[in-house]
Amino acid sequence: MTGPEGGRGGADRWRAVREQGGPDLWPPVPSGRRDRPARAPAPHRPPAATVRRRSHGRLGVHGLGRPWGRRRAGAGRRPGGARRGRTAWAGAALLAVALLLLVGCVTGPSLENRGTVTASPGDSRRLIVGSAGFTESDLLAQMYALLLNRAGYKTSLLTVANRELYEPALESGQIDVVPEYAATFADWLNAKVNGPQAPPVGSPDLATTMTALRRLATPRGLTVLDPGRAVNQNAFAVARSFAREHGLRTLSDLGASGLRVRLAAGDECVQRPYCEPGLRKTYGIDISGVDPKGVGTTQAKRAVQSGRDQMVLTTTTDATLDQFGLVLLADDKQLQNADYVVPVVNRSRAGGEGVTTALGRLNDVLTTADLAALNEQVDSWRRLPADVARTYLEDKGLLK
Repeated sequence: MTGPEGGRGGADRWRAVREQGGPDLWPPVPSGRRDRPARAPAPHRPPAATVRRRSHGRLGVHGLGRPWGRRRAGAGRRPGGARRGRTAWAGAALLAVALLLLVGCVTGPSLENRGTVTASPGDSRRLIVGSAGFTESDLLAQMYALLLNRAGYKTSLLTVANRELYEPALESGQIDVVPEYAATFADWLNAKVNGPQAPPVGSPDLATTMTALRRLATPRGLTVLDPGRAVNQNAFAVARSFAREHGLRTLSDLGASGLRVRLAAGDECVQRPYCEPGLRKTYGIDISGVDPKGVGTTQAKRAVQSGRDQMVLTTTTDATLDQFGLVLLADDKQLQNADYVVPVVNRSRAGGEGVTTALGRLNDVLTTADLAALNEQVDSWRRLPADVARTYLEDKGLLK
């Protein structure tokens, strides 16, 4: 949830996370919704079913994927050996299949109502907040849940690591609220509605992007709330010593310098308009080649740190740049799209003023720098997203 073509990743992995508003793991589900049992997590640990986690970064946000992170062997396992592990995975697989069938049967407004919204915005008091399963999405979902709890709602968290699964669930009301990224989600919905060859509708202009996004989301029973200040876009970093030596602060500075640079990025970069072609066309940067080390990976950053490459593709909320002696060059001509953080809700269940007001309190507070710092606390300091989210909201006066 990282760039216009976002939304890839693990296939059928649904993870129920402990409820934020009460002692039960899963509260009674309102009429018309199917119960989804889940095993309670061990105290002070992520749930046992979470065998793999994504490192910081979104699911193919900006169309450029993220590598899997892996928990060390044996971490977080409960006693019982292989048999219990096989049983847990079998149960998870059956649950995923059941949820897929359910989502396949119910996918938002009926065909005859598509294109118009006939029902008043709903205000269910029990809400399911979705996360895409990577650090930043987990943090945002936790903050949403805490703010909704404070406003009198009872919330549960559900992680679905694939937009192809959680977006239909959002339409059908199986998920009520999810953090998204404006340009990424606009282009994803556009491709879903108009086909994969449809021209992109996301743009560097936030107002234009939001208009296109809402035009696509509303007929599907979704309401896109106002964006905040935090944005997670593609970004390009160089070694601090390299920037100091050549007087570089912006991508325009790099283009004007005439320096040839080798770019550490995903192999898709050679044809993506927001990567190598855009850097050449918009900034006149002389790129000697693309070193296919991935987006913001450790290997890519080390290649720039060592001087093997001169620039790396990462994101604006990358919390690890200082560790590698890297600095971002400003996108001063706005090559990248307006991927601002936006809450998206199911209109019939969470489209009322209560949810809008509760989540809107985060807009004037959360910045891109804040989001990067929160990511660092989870990814580098190994704090739990729930603890990091709560501390941040308390420090900002949003929770008592």
